[in-house]
Amino acid sequence: MYSFGKAHMSTLLDEIRQGHIRVCDGAMGTSLQDRGLDDGGAPELWNVEHAEVIREIFTEYAQSGAQLLTTNTFGGSRPRLQMHGLEDRVHELNKAAAELAKSVAANYENVYVLGDIGPSGDLMEPMGIMTHDSAKEIFAEQISGLVAGGVDGILIETMSDLGEVGAAIAAAKEVAPDLPIFATLSFDTNLHTMMGISPSTAVVELTGLGADVVGANCGRGFEEMETIAIQMVDARPEGSLLIMQTNAGLPELVGADFVYNGTPEAMGILTQKLKDAGVEVVGSCCGSTAEHTAVIRSVMMD
Repeated sequence: MYSFGKAHMSTLLDEIRQGHIRVCDGAMGTSLQDRGLDDGGAPELWNVEHAEVIREIFTEYAQSGAQLLTTNTFGGSRPRLQMHGLEDRVHELNKAAAELAKSVAANYENVYVLGDIGPSGDLMEPMGIMTHDSAKEIFAEQISGLVAGGVDGILIETMSDLGEVGAAIAAAKEVAPDLPIFATLSFDTNLHTMMGISPSTAVVELTGLGADVVGANCGRGFEEMETIAIQMVDARPEGSLLIMQTNAGLPELVGADFVYNGTPEAMGILTQKLKDAGVEVVGSCCGSTAEHTAVIRSVMMD
């Protein structure tokens, strides 16, 4: 079991505030699909069955300049793993994922690991049956595994419901009170989340819930991410830090496959706009590769 004091949290956040940490990694899911993951397969199982592939992806991102590596645990909660009959392996798979990322980060200077938490897949009350307490329990179980593997922070991503984010943040504060919390929503419905949250509301609410770094990920392409970022910058509370992780453009059907149309060059143009707007950390999401990360690094650390 790893243990960290408050100095650990302040170190990472101070590094971001001082501009020393500005680059997050890119896609994991589409990277695994490119390496043979079936559409119905569990990416988290690769943390133990194909560890060398996960390590290879992390190494590519780190060599391209990523300073924040994100564990392969987007669907690592009990409800998501239950879809694959893996609900009894939550701790094991999350711990293995964290240890893998840490083993790569250890080879590079000033590289940190964020434990990735995606949506549970269930809806919160009153639209669904999940309560704050039941959601918190789900996320606490996952976070316990990530902490056991040594993560440096918690990334709660691709969320749409502030109630679910709030439960995840509460779980992180209870299980890992000394780790920084990153939280991003996906604004893919007319510049709002599926639950109707606007970027300006999100930045205020997420900060109020206790997230240290807030922002947006995934989404519907470069132009929308620029708009979202500007709205967040304009509305953010004093002292709040922002992270933006866009998809590599939009998916287009090429033959029998979907291919994302956002080139690394176009990612570089967007990154410059995000940097100029005042965004502290930039990464990428679905469809992106180490080539996108290298361009982001060249812009953000220039």
